[in-house]
Amino acid sequence: MLFAGAHEEIITPQDSQFLFGYPHVKRYSEGVHDHLKSSALYLEVDGEKLLFIANDIIFITKQMAATVREAISQQLGIPGDHVMVSATHTHSGPITVDYASSTRDQVVPKTDSAYVGYATTRMVKAAFQARANAEAAVLGFAKADSTGIGTNRRDSTGPADHEVPVMVVMNAARTRYLACMLVVSMHPTVLHEDSKLVSADFPGMARDYLKDTVFGKNCVVLHHTGPCGNQSPRHVVSENTFAEAKRLGTVLGKAVEKAVGKLVFDEHPTMQVRRAFVEDPPRRQFPALQPAKNKLNAVRERMRRMKEERAPWAQIRTVECDIFGAEEMVTLSTMAKTGELDAYYSSCLPFEIQAMRVGSWWFVGWSGELFVDFALDVKRRTANAFIISMANGENQGYITTEEAAEEGGYEASNALFPPEAGHMLVDRTLRLLADQQ
Repeated sequence: MLFAGAHEEIITPQDSQFLFGYPHVKRYSEGVHDHLKSSALYLEVDGEKLLFIANDIIFITKQMAATVREAISQQLGIPGDHVMVSATHTHSGPITVDYASSTRDQVVPKTDSAYVGYATTRMVKAAFQARANAEAAVLGFAKADSTGIGTNRRDSTGPADHEVPVMVVMNAARTRYLACMLVVSMHPTVLHEDSKLVSADFPGMARDYLKDTVFGKNCVVLHHTGPCGNQSPRHVVSENTFAEAKRLGTVLGKAVEKAVGKLVFDEHPTMQVRRAFVEDPPRRQFPALQPAKNKLNAVRERMRRMKEERAPWAQIRTVECDIFGAEEMVTLSTMAKTGELDAYYSSCLPFEIQAMRVGSWWFVGWSGELFVDFALDVKRRTANAFIISMANGENQGYITTEEAAEEGGYEASNALFPPEAGHMLVDRTLRLLADQQ
C-alpha cells in the first residue's frame, strides 16, 4: 500500500536580498509579488521511502543539499540518497551560490549565508511535515503539452521538450488531491533585471492556477525544472511583466488541467532508488586573455550593427546575452590562468545522478544547467525517464552541445565544462537505468 504526504513552506526572504540571475544590475528586492515556496512530497511503499523537495530559488548547491539530506536522514531515518532537492531556477529570488563567472561583476555580492540557512531550515521543515501528513494514497500519471510557454532560446525552431510528466497524488478514496508533481523544461525568466520584486515567475503562477482551478488550495504543487539551458520564454512574450508571467503560468496550468482529465492510476506502485556519479568530467580549456578580449570586442560590434539595423528584440536580447557571456569568459580565462577556478570545480564535483523510480516512471536528478538536447537523448533511449535539472547541486554554468560550443554564444562562453561532460552524464544515466552498475 502507498502512503503519501505533502507540505509546503514559504522561503521568501524576510529582508531585502540581491536577486540573482542578471549581471551588472544592483538589483535588491524592494518587495514581494508572490511567495517563494519549498514544496515537499513524501512517498512510502513497502518500507521504501522517497522525498522530493522542489524549491523556488535559483540554485541548490551541493552543500545545501547535503545539509537538508543529513537532517532528514538523522531525524526521519530516510537515507540521504532517497531525498531529491531541486531548484526551479527563478531569477527573481535571492543569490544562493557564489558563481565563478560573477567574481569580477562589482554589483554581485557574496551569498548571504543567513538566507541560505533560513531556506534550508524551511526545506527540512517541509519534509518533516510532509512525512507527518502521510496517509493511504493513490498515484495517477499523465503527460501534458507545454507548447506556448517558450521555445529554444537561440533558435525558436530548435530542439525543445514540451512533454511535461504530471504525477498526481490523491487520498485512497480519491476524494482529495494531496499533491501534483511536474517537470517543465523551460527557463523561468519572464521577469528581467528591471523587476525588483521577489517572485517565483511563471512556475509560481502555474501553481496558483492549479490550486485555484483544479486541485484546491491544500494541494501541494511541486514544480521541477528540466534541462533548459537553451530554453527560454524570449520568443513568446510580448514584454517582461508579471502579466506575461501569469499568462504563461496559465498556459501551463491549463495544459496540466487537461492532462489530469486523462490520469492513469497505478493501484500498486513500486519504488526504487539508484545513484551514480561522474567523478572526473573533463574541464574546459579556456582561451588566453587577449583572444577572449578580442571576442568580447567582436560581439559588442555585432550588437552595435544590429541596433543600427533595428533587428527584432529577441535577436537583440540574444546578442546582449552573448556580450554577458563574452565578459564572463574574460573573467574565467583570467581565473583559469591564476588557478582560481580550482576551488569552484571542487565545489561542484563529482556530478551526482539520482534516479528515483515511482511506478513505471523514472525521475532522474542532474545537477546544473544543461541543454535540453541531453535530456531528449535519454528520453529517446529509455521510456518514461524524465530529467530534473538543478537537483542536489550546481555546475557553475552551462553544459552545452558541440554545436553551441562551436557557435560560442552566451551559454558556451561561461561554461566550465565542455559538451563531453553532458554526454558522460547521458551515458552514465542510461547504464544506471539499465542497472548496469
